[in-house]
Amino acid sequence: MVELIITEKPAAAKKIADALADSKVKKQVYMKKIPYYSLTHNGKDMIVACAVGHLYSLAEKEKNGWTYPKYDIEWKPAADVRKDAKYTRQYLNAIKKLAKTAKEVTVATDYDVEGEVIGLNIIKYACKLKDANRMKFSTLTKEDLVEAYENKLPHLDWGQAHAGETRHMLDWFYGINTSRALTAAIKTTGMFKLMSTGRVQGPALKLIVDKEKEIKAFKPTPFWQIELLGKTEKKDISSWHEKDKFWDHKEAKKTYDKIRKEKTAAIDKVDKKRFNQSPPTPFDLTSLQIEAHRALRLAPKRTLEIAQELYTAGAISYPRTSSQKLPAKIRYKKIIGLLSKKFPKEAKILLDKKVLKPNEGKKQDPAHPAIYPTGQGSSRSDKDVQGIYELIVRRFLATFGDPAVRETMNIKINCKDEIFIAKGTTTVEPGWHKLYGRFTPAKEEELPAVKKNQLIDVKKITLHDKETNPPKRFTEASIIKELEKRSLGTKATRASIIDTLFQRDYIEGKQIKATELGIRTINTLEKYNPGIIDEALTRGFEEDMEEIREGKEKEEAVLQRSKKVLDKIMKTFKQKEKDIGKELAKAQKETRDELTTLGPCPVCKKGQLQIRRGKFGYFIACNRYPDCTTTFSLPSNALSKPAKKICETCGYPVILVIKKRKRPQEVCINPKCPSKLEGYTKQQLKKIENIESGKTRPICPKCKKGHLKVRKSVYGTFIACDQYPRCRYIEQTKEK
Repeated sequence: MVELIITEKPAAAKKIADALADSKVKKQVYMKKIPYYSLTHNGKDMIVACAVGHLYSLAEKEKNGWTYPKYDIEWKPAADVRKDAKYTRQYLNAIKKLAKTAKEVTVATDYDVEGEVIGLNIIKYACKLKDANRMKFSTLTKEDLVEAYENKLPHLDWGQAHAGETRHMLDWFYGINTSRALTAAIKTTGMFKLMSTGRVQGPALKLIVDKEKEIKAFKPTPFWQIELLGKTEKKDISSWHEKDKFWDHKEAKKTYDKIRKEKTAAIDKVDKKRFNQSPPTPFDLTSLQIEAHRALRLAPKRTLEIAQELYTAGAISYPRTSSQKLPAKIRYKKIIGLLSKKFPKEAKILLDKKVLKPNEGKKQDPAHPAIYPTGQGSSRSDKDVQGIYELIVRRFLATFGDPAVRETMNIKINCKDEIFIAKGTTTVEPGWHKLYGRFTPAKEEELPAVKKNQLIDVKKITLHDKETNPPKRFTEASIIKELEKRSLGTKATRASIIDTLFQRDYIEGKQIKATELGIRTINTLEKYNPGIIDEALTRGFEEDMEEIREGKEKEEAVLQRSKKVLDKIMKTFKQKEKDIGKELAKAQKETRDELTTLGPCPVCKKGQLQIRRGKFGYFIACNRYPDCTTTFSLPSNALSKPAKKICETCGYPVILVIKKRKRPQEVCINPKCPSKLEGYTKQQLKKIENIESGKTRPICPKCKKGHLKVRKSVYGTFIACDQYPRCRYIEQTKEK
């Protein structure tokens, strides 16, 4: 009797096989590519096979062009639905073959809604079964995996399965139908632009657009503040008038004139107060993404990718969790003991405590605890991976720490009966700060020691002329926090939804700004069909799916309600299709120009240089072509965007070159810009000049067949073999 265990990813299959094997695990491959593992557990023969995420996708039963609305869908192999999923076919075929010999099947995919759908579809369509056993685990450590197998459920988690199926179907109904409607509308103008929106994407974009409208409508209000800079024996002290903001200039000027010539002031009062700063709560996914953005400047999507890698490697618990609870069964002391190898000082602080009790938050998740390190460590040397791992470890340790004791000090300074206030906060006892290390956000603002009635010298009194600031734009972290607050989307999908908005040119920038296309899209939908971006409707369906998971609602009832709502929305949309299309087409053209225009053409002086897409990739060209044939190349291995700057050296536009996992780089598009020769020695410049003029023709030292020539790229000048790509020799000309 062979038992087949199915995991969500290859790395998890290896972990489970190693954990359950009585002795040696035998690795086998299907079609020379797909790994699976044979083993014996307590005398029972087993095979552990893997999926690679979703092996099935929803698709129309019969395609009939881009008509809408469409609801006639079914689960099909992902390789038949999407080109980018072709690689999944062999994994699916391997499971089908192995399932034929299995007498028992156990699902060991991630224990969440998505994992349940992955497992359900494999059981139903690949294994041809109605149900299967279910392993539930939160880490990929041997101890947890053995326990999960020994206590496996005799059936799938049907609440999760039905909720997951419903979510996929709702997202398909809304995403496909509304996106088709938008694309069809823009096609009526003779233009083609793949448009997209969705059940959560629309309301998310509306939040960003509404913020942009607030900023544009904002009118600054002038106000004035008076600052007194005093000097004690040991330290300067900055203080501000107790009124803070003066809204009346005359009043501010009168107060300033009264004291501006004063040379001394007296300490009127000194207040000191101590307070306890509680340790932080454990990480759920959203708080991890927000903290990683603050402390490590990592995008939420990247944080989730790294956290998933660390989980698969066995270094941390399952990251897609909403919980801020750490159950005692995870064995705090054992984990801290394992972490002591890399964090000896921090571990000792906690292991010396008589009682270990984490400062837990309110949020709970029925599937998984808060994110915590397993103690196994991470072998990856990547800076971002190490940063996230250290952040998770230190957050876990800090939750067990003592409260930090901080002291605030308020000093009132009397200058000719005008009171100024200086405030400072310092840490008296670091407590959990020692454990959180470099990630501790607390600032130290120490004020000098002074006494009541003490005189201080007045160095300077300044009347500051200021204006109120507009509302702050969302960052990737703050918009995710806002979506969670409004119950829009899920912990696992919010980052990818924001990423999609970037890809569709609806939003741009680190301080997220809605583009003209994003603004016009929302304006058009609000005008003609507000149901598509109805936040309350989306939140209502989220609540319905939670009730399905809890067994309080039926899948069919929720889907029928969604169809009725969509039918109404789509009917209204079709009646206004041409009007919607005209507005979207105009917005698309303006957005395209905004996102691709670099600046004036330095050759013809009349046109604008724009980023264009050609047969061989992206390049820069003048928009007066064919009258002006000026072109510039762009890096093929990076994303290039207008930097909205002009090179100070040569006057050509500057682009922003963005490479994966690297800081964006500003580069002048002119390959002959003098600034690109900075850093060369006289000998190197002479060599470049001789090769360019033909005075010398050095033989390539690598292939011995080609000759060296001077090449120019957007990054600068370099010497390379003329036999490229057969010979890829490049000579370092600049001094490092």
